Amino acid sequence: MTNQHGYVPPSYIPLGHSESEVAAANLTPEKHGEQQPSSNGSNQMQTQWSSGICACCDDMQSCCIGFICPCFLFGKNAEFLGSGTFVGPCITHFLLWSLVNTACCFLTDGLCMALPGCFVSCYACHYRKTLRSKYDLPEAPCGDFVTHFFCHLCAICQEYREIRERSGDNAATDMKLAIVTAPPIQTMQSYSQL
Repeated sequence: MTNQHGYVPPSYIPLGHSESEVAAANLTPEKHGEQQPSSNGSNQMQTQWSSGICACCDDMQSCCIGFICPCFLFGKNAEFLGSGTFVGPCITHFLLWSLVNTACCFLTDGLCMALPGCFVSCYACHYRKTLRSKYDLPEAPCGDFVTHFFCHLCAICQEYREIRERSGDNAATDMKLAIVTAPPIQTMQSYSQL
């Protein structure tokens, strides 16, 4: 099944299984929109992510914005997930991602790059967990903290794509420029002509 943007995610193969094991066990890999048994052992069905973590280039607009200004995309995600505002999470992400990253790089001559990644991962994994619980998504490709620690930019792009797909907003109205129209031509008349 294809989603609304024409992207078909790769077949889902559970962790610990190879492609040949899935074929041998006659298990059909999951497609987008289908459900699989929950990994916690219950009989509840769990939906899959609409796109993979490395599918950033399938949506070039969010990919470019996520690469150039990840704090904007993070703020949009947090706003949708109930933070109540766009500005707070956006500024916090900017401080953790840009300023702390730069300070650690300059102060340690590039040796301590894991510390700022740890800070932003701690902050961002809460929002990923909220998104997963809202849509009953699996903790994939790995835990929320690890995903944000190693693939932070890809993770916020994936979260944005997921929010857009599930909310039914394919137009991405929040990323379009406003259309401004000029006022009609006005003329002035002198008082003596009236």
